[in-house]
Amino acid sequence: MQANRHSRSGSVNIQRRRWLQLAGLAGMPSFAQTPAFPSRPMRFIVPFPPGSGTDITARLFAKSIGELAGQPVTVENKPGGNGFIGVQTALSAPHDGHTVFIGSNSTLSTNAAIFRKLPYDPMADFAPITLFSRGACLIIVPARSAYRTLGQLVADARKRPGQLNYASGSMSYLLYSEWFNELAQMKTTAIHYKGAGEAVNAVLTGEVDFAVVDASGSYELARSGRVRALAFTASERSIVLPEVPAIGEAGWPEYLAFNWVAAAVSAKTPAAVVEQLGALFAQAGQTRQVQAYYRKQGTELIMSSAAGLRRYQTDEIARWKRLMDITGIGLQ
Repeated sequence: MQANRHSRSGSVNIQRRRWLQLAGLAGMPSFAQTPAFPSRPMRFIVPFPPGSGTDITARLFAKSIGELAGQPVTVENKPGGNGFIGVQTALSAPHDGHTVFIGSNSTLSTNAAIFRKLPYDPMADFAPITLFSRGACLIIVPARSAYRTLGQLVADARKRPGQLNYASGSMSYLLYSEWFNELAQMKTTAIHYKGAGEAVNAVLTGEVDFAVVDASGSYELARSGRVRALAFTASERSIVLPEVPAIGEAGWPEYLAFNWVAAAVSAKTPAAVVEQLGALFAQAGQTRQVQAYYRKQGTELIMSSAAGLRRYQTDEIARWKRLMDITGIGLQ
C-alpha cells in the first residue's frame, strides 16, 4: 500500500524512507463504508495533563473525528503514576472502540523497557490503531537563565556536579535527560513532575535549571521569550525555530531525542471495530486542519497502519532498553 506522504513544499515534511514502511492508508476502508460506528459519543483518554504534546494531538484529532463521525469526542486527561492511571482508565472501559487511548512513547514503549513489574503490557493489552507523528525535543532554560548556549550549561554543570537540576515529566524524559548527562559527561539532579506541562511550568517559574521537553508543546513559549531554547534535538534545525541550533551544531550530534504519539484501544476490542477506527483516524489525518497544524509545527505526520505502529513499538522498546544500559538506570 502506498504511504500517505507530502513533501515540505506541498504539505507535511516526512523526512525518511523508514516511514514508508510504517504507513499504509490507501487500501483502508472509508468511514462511509462502516456507518454503524461510532454509534455514540467517544472518549479519548490522555495519560498526561492538558497542554502536553499528547494532549494537543488528542484534541486536534477529537475535533476532526467528531466532525467526520457526527458524534462528540471528549478528551479526558488522566495524569499521574507514570501513565498507569490513564492506561487503567482506557483498559477498564467497555471494549467497543468508543474509548480510545492516546498515548506516547512513555506509555506505549518506554515503560515496558524500564519497569520490572509493569501493571500492563503495551503490546498484549492494547490493539494498535495508528502512529500519528514523531517530533524532536527542545532543551530549554528559564528566560532569565545565565545560560545562552548549551555549552555554557554543560560547562557549569561539570564544575558543580549534582547542583544543577532538571525537570522530568515522564520516564522517557528522565531517560533522555540522563542520556544527555552521560554524553556531556556531567551530573545533574532530576526533579519529577506529573507530566510535560508541569515540567515546562517548572522551567517557566525558575524552579529548575533546564529541561528536555517536547518541542511542539514549547514552541510558542520559546518564540515569545518566556523560556530560552538552547538546542533542538534533531539533525537539522526546526523550521519553526530556525534560530535555535540543531543538537549537532551545539556539539552533541548523537543526541537525537524525539517523542511520538499514537492511538490504541483495548486488545479485547473486536478486530472489525479496530479496523473501522483505523479508517476513521486515517480520514482525520487527511483533513485540512490536521495537515495545517503539522505543517505549521514542522512535525512529521506519519499516520501509520496498525501493523506499522506495532513494528515501531517493538523497535522502540529495544531502543529504550539500550538507553537503559547506556545511562546505567536500573529497572524500576
